Amino acid sequence: MSPKFGFAMLGSGSHGNASVVHGPEGNILLDEGFSGVELKRRMKRAGIEPASIRAIIITHAHGDHVNRCGCATFANHLGIPTYLVPDAIPELENKGIHVPEKTVLFQPGSAFDLCGVHIEPFAVSHDVTAVGFAFTVPGHKIGYATDLGFISELAKARLNGCDLLVLESNYDTKMLRMSKRRLDLKQRIAGNFGHLGNAQAMIALEELLAPNTKHLILAHISGECNDPEILKPLAEARLAELNRQDISFCLASQSDPLDTICIEA
Repeated sequence: MSPKFGFAMLGSGSHGNASVVHGPEGNILLDEGFSGVELKRRMKRAGIEPASIRAIIITHAHGDHVNRCGCATFANHLGIPTYLVPDAIPELENKGIHVPEKTVLFQPGSAFDLCGVHIEPFAVSHDVTAVGFAFTVPGHKIGYATDLGFISELAKARLNGCDLLVLESNYDTKMLRMSKRRLDLKQRIAGNFGHLGNAQAMIALEELLAPNTKHLILAHISGECNDPEILKPLAEARLAELNRQDISFCLASQSDPLDTICIEA
């Protein structure tokens, strides 16, 4: 049985991102960076029925968050709406990515409700228009922020007080520097409109972890410029330093879904 309020990470990384927010009145797919077949396979492994998805929300128009065909195929097959920021539509069309038939536009900073969940999108610093989210039901909150070059004061405010925090920890500085990626790409990743590195994420935890925070997922981990064997002990040491061993934390995987985290049964 699905939780009344919870979160399932189906996969996260440079080659595809998708998650499910379980709401009291149905489920919401957050990003669709996989083909329709792969998405259904991951949902099956996570024990989620595709028919339970009532809507799709897209964080931004990069291909690892909106699959070239999968998003439109999945949404159109179920006849469900896809929520996008206005800038995402021309960005998708310019890349030849199909836009779903039913689209609903929203603005960063303008809250809306879906499936019994209050949703607050907020702008994050990336090289296209991108948003993070705070998902709330009475008494409980999930915060989600990936693909951001730095954590702004706005992001800190929206991510405050989360029972579950999903935060990007994309790269290890040394591994990024030593990688075979082009210099301009390295500069983009490490810049204010790129991604959040391990060091930045660890520093941010002191402000972002609230007394009620019980779960932490570190996400969008680069397969080339990061290593779970580096990140896991780093996060463990940081949580110990902050005296937050009460927090259950895990690293998102590109290849495998994580177990669903139940915030409210």
